[in-house]
Amino acid sequence: MALLSFGKSKETVEKPVNPQVEAFLQDYSIEVMPRTAEKVEDFKALLPTGTRVYIAHIEGTPIADMVATAKRLAADGYNVMPHFPARIIKDKATLADWIARYQGEAGVEQALLLAGGVEKPHGDFHSSMQLLETDQFGEAGFKRLHVAGHPEGNRDIDKDGSDKMVMDALRWKQAFSETSDAQMALATQFAFEAGPIIAWADAIKAAGITLPIHIGIAGPAKLQTLIKFAIACGVGPSLKVLQRRAKDVTKLLVPFEPTEVLTALAAHKAANPDFNITHVHFFPLGGIKTNATWAIANGGASAVPAAQS
Repeated sequence: MALLSFGKSKETVEKPVNPQVEAFLQDYSIEVMPRTAEKVEDFKALLPTGTRVYIAHIEGTPIADMVATAKRLAADGYNVMPHFPARIIKDKATLADWIARYQGEAGVEQALLLAGGVEKPHGDFHSSMQLLETDQFGEAGFKRLHVAGHPEGNRDIDKDGSDKMVMDALRWKQAFSETSDAQMALATQFAFEAGPIIAWADAIKAAGITLPIHIGIAGPAKLQTLIKFAIACGVGPSLKVLQRRAKDVTKLLVPFEPTEVLTALAAHKAANPDFNITHVHFFPLGGIKTNATWAIANGGASAVPAAQS
């Protein structure tokens, strides 16, 4: 059972919890940035100890700010997973410096490796595969490495709208995972419709990609905010879910919540225990507090000990 007593308001206690969603949300993760983390006075009032917290590294963010955020979160008892965006890392020396600072100052043992949203690389790297090929994470003893997944494709990679290059990259990452001592998983872009997510997860499994999937889910937010981020992040087919909602005047001013997509995914997981989506990863587009409160109200807790996460 989830730690339902954690951070509950009177209203939350009275709200019934869907047991399938509760089970699906266990050991969820969430994403922050240094500038958003600065606005949170006390993470322990929002997130259960042991929650995996990704730290997004946006172009222009000083590494000192990233490391300081990691140090703060680690001190509060969270499993810290900073982003390593290949295209903003100049060279192997810069990569080694980042790894050393994260480990030395914050004890970081996990990382999300991705290409990053920058169109033109700042230096030698343009893909997460190149970062993995350096073997610097292995030499540093990182215990967990996540790489990106795209349930709706990625036009930055496959400009023709196919999934050929994305699938080739996934096969490469699958092969790498079979030789790595680190636990590996796919952390995906967010999507809003369960059907295409399930179809994608089944398709990559059929193609021999057995990496567990941490599915990206947009947390509660204003509809206008979600549409803006969805367009900016290249979310494709499931954007129509938001567009349909925008046409309904009665729903236009009501904040979007991920209840529908998570309920459907949770039901599928309950009926298919071997389903390769194993965790939920929240993008708190409407704010960390709003997202954390929603997760707790729906039974989410990250109670798995750090050594097992």
